[in-house]
Amino acid sequence: MDYNLMREFADSWGLLAMALFFVGCIAFALRPGARSQADEAARIPLKDD
Repeated sequence: MDYNLMREFADSWGLLAMALFFVGCIAFALRPGARSQADEAARIPLKDD
């Protein structure tokens, strides 16, 4: 693999993969029921041992 082939791959499929990953992360964060899990995770540092 030379530089030009890797760059061509990154310009096309790499960008698509990163965009899909970003959309997936946003969908995961905004899914129903995520707020209660996020609130619970936010309280973990404040729990007494």
